[in-house]
Amino acid sequence: MSKTIKGFSKLSKLEKIDWILSTYFTDSKSAKALIKQYWNTDQKLQQLHDEFIENTITNYYLPLGVAPNFLINDQVYAIPMAIEESSVVAAASKAAKFWFDRGGFKAKVISTQKIGQVHFIYHGNPETLKTFFKTIKPKLIDDAKPITKNMEQRGGGITSVELRDKTDDIKGYYQLHATFETLDAMGANFINSCLEQFAKTLENEAQQFELFSAEEKDIETIMSILSNYVPNCLVRAEVSCAVEQLNENQNISAQEFAEKFVQAVNIAEIEPYRAVTHNKGIMNGIDAVVLATGNDFRAVEAGIHAYASRKGSYSSLTHAKIEDGIFTFWMEIPLALGTVGGLTKLHPLVKLSLELLGEPSAKELMQIVAVAGLAQNFAALRSLTTTGIQEGHMKMHLMNILNQFEASSEEKTKLIAHFKTNTVTHNAVVEAIENLRR
Repeated sequence: MSKTIKGFSKLSKLEKIDWILSTYFTDSKSAKALIKQYWNTDQKLQQLHDEFIENTITNYYLPLGVAPNFLINDQVYAIPMAIEESSVVAAASKAAKFWFDRGGFKAKVISTQKIGQVHFIYHGNPETLKTFFKTIKPKLIDDAKPITKNMEQRGGGITSVELRDKTDDIKGYYQLHATFETLDAMGANFINSCLEQFAKTLENEAQQFELFSAEEKDIETIMSILSNYVPNCLVRAEVSCAVEQLNENQNISAQEFAEKFVQAVNIAEIEPYRAVTHNKGIMNGIDAVVLATGNDFRAVEAGIHAYASRKGSYSSLTHAKIEDGIFTFWMEIPLALGTVGGLTKLHPLVKLSLELLGEPSAKELMQIVAVAGLAQNFAALRSLTTTGIQEGHMKMHLMNILNQFEASSEEKTKLIAHFKTNTVTHNAVVEAIENLRR
């Protein structure tokens, strides 16, 4: 049977499923039962989920957990986290508890500038183009007024537009580089609409500009699109305390722990192989909250990793120091987030998550998300420099292994008790299950 199909998007949901099952599955009956098992029994709610994307056949679940006791700027939060990885929520909760009695987390938004660009080709005199841009700049803003009116009434809008010459990189390549303030909206649709209007104005006005030759009038727009690299949409999160307050492990002194911790961060600052894993741990915390609050974690990931490479090599996002007996651990990251628009008013669990956080503004959410990332990194580095990462992680992973072997409730109880005093590895768990079942 052919695995290609025409008009797939025009089929009904059930027709799509039937074609997929008959084309790709040997046991279509079991596959169909599994697909339907994840449908919501509330038809209206299921339809809402069906319409989020195209060609929906079922729902894909991720656990939504909560990490309590986060003290951020003297306010207590329980942070929602949507993630499938074992130990992430536990680690965040543990870090929150650790810092709660040490003054909590401090966070602040440094800037909220977002960027979009019109990429175009122009073959002609660069000075004439500069003159043209100065002439039409006010009209670029005016022509976008129908789009920016509501945003401006709330205090946002276009904050700047400049012409950038990129001809050293690509022949004839220029940009309109624009910055925006989108307040509590992530602003992607708003920014893209403004940029597409800029492109229309640019091309139309070029045809009327008397100083252009016939060739120069034919400005070609390649694309108009926002950038997910937002190095001027920055938030800072940090924790600090006296070094002696760090002492929670009898096997290592507070001073030794602090020094090892700082060295671990220093290594991630200069070693890309370590930095990638180091930053991945930070993103465990960040992505989980971004996803729970209906924001675009792919955009956040792309922007943050670009920021980690901004100095020419990939480096740690976090930093640590000991100065005058004070341990300080901090991070500055770019985050373009929204609390209005998109899924924030559509997805029931996104609405629940935002209510759990006290209906934060976009700036407040930036701070919460950054703190979640910092907490995750602190927890990971504390484990790495003391007990090792596997001790805690594998104990949290134990339940996944038990479920793989379909352990009964009684077996789980006995095996969890057994591994409280024994090292968890996959082989050790398999052996314990086999011994128990004998």
